Amino acid sequence: MTFWTRFLFRLGDGCLYVLADVGRMGIFLLAVLAGLFKRPFRGSELLKQLHFIGVGSIAVVFFTALSSGMVLGLQGVYTLQRFGADGMLGSGVALTLIMELGPILTALMVAGRVGSAMCAEIGIMRISEQIDALECMAVDPFRYLITPKFIAAMISVPLLTAMFDVVGIYGGYLAGVKLLGVSSGSFFSGIMSSVTNHEIQLGLIKSIVFAFLLVWISTGRGYYVLQIRGAGFGAESVSKVTTQAVVLSSISVLIFDYLLTAVLL
Repeated sequence: MTFWTRFLFRLGDGCLYVLADVGRMGIFLLAVLAGLFKRPFRGSELLKQLHFIGVGSIAVVFFTALSSGMVLGLQGVYTLQRFGADGMLGSGVALTLIMELGPILTALMVAGRVGSAMCAEIGIMRISEQIDALECMAVDPFRYLITPKFIAAMISVPLLTAMFDVVGIYGGYLAGVKLLGVSSGSFFSGIMSSVTNHEIQLGLIKSIVFAFLLVWISTGRGYYVLQIRGAGFGAESVSKVTTQAVVLSSISVLIFDYLLTAVLL
């Protein structure tokens, strides 16, 4: 077999694998959405996931937001002082956090903390045949395991993003006003004059889309752990697929951030 023959063979095989993987993930998403309308509804599991995704992520989101806001405040003062525009600090910090950093960093923190845990949980259940056991007992694994995670993430991530924005703005206030002496009145008047419903809605839409992407990718990778090429077997497969899920979730968040900004800005 010549070099070009091997190259074309591998290229075709890779394309077929990608198409099959996209098809699996599409079918997985349809099954999850169908689980939203099936009864009985597992309210206790939803509350458990809300606590795990939302309450459990408050600390990491809080400190990420505070440090990001303070850095924005410091760099904003350093840059704006060159142009005599210190009064625009509040506007710059608020818009940057609400439209970009808030949704992105919240989603990345949740993907690292929650997405990896979801993927590992579903993947372990798959390789230990617990999901097969549920199917044998006529229990829909999508409604039982995955749909509550989707609902909880769609609720929790926007709320965490809103908290990120508020804490980040306060961090910018601490750095710019309390530490570097920028006028408090100009800081808050800049926020009031520049932040409109459009910017808030853009940040909200981004947070919802990012939540959808990270849960879909994380749970889907875990559910199809046995079909992932090069994942190996047993614990090795779960570790590799979990890493892949976090990387794909993070890349998807960054790509869709640009797309949503280009369409909705």
